[in-house]
Amino acid sequence: MLIETIVCSAREGVEARMLRMLKTRQEFKRRQEGCVAAWLGSAPDNSNLVLVQTVFDSASSWKSISERVQTSLDAEDGGIETLLLGPPLVGMFQVDPKDLDGLLK
Repeated sequence: MLIETIVCSAREGVEARMLRMLKTRQEFKRRQEGCVAAWLGSAPDNSNLVLVQTVFDSASSWKSISERVQTSLDAEDGGIETLLLGPPLVGMFQVDPKDLDGLLK
């Protein structure tokens, strides 16, 4: 399994829009075959810092779902890049499915 982790912040004045767009993307991913789980969280101090995480069953699922996000959602709303304060921190991590037992049910 792969876990995609993104940490980002919105430019001032577009925080609510970016959060709505991120929520839409996570809901979209959850409906795709190959997505095990998808969620996001906000910093508790209201600092506008957002954590976006998605668990995929394979690298091919990650690629396929990411392409679907680009061709459908990004094509429709222009994507979130213009809303970001700066470049997001992005990481991909391979995880043994046994380590996630009980967490994703």
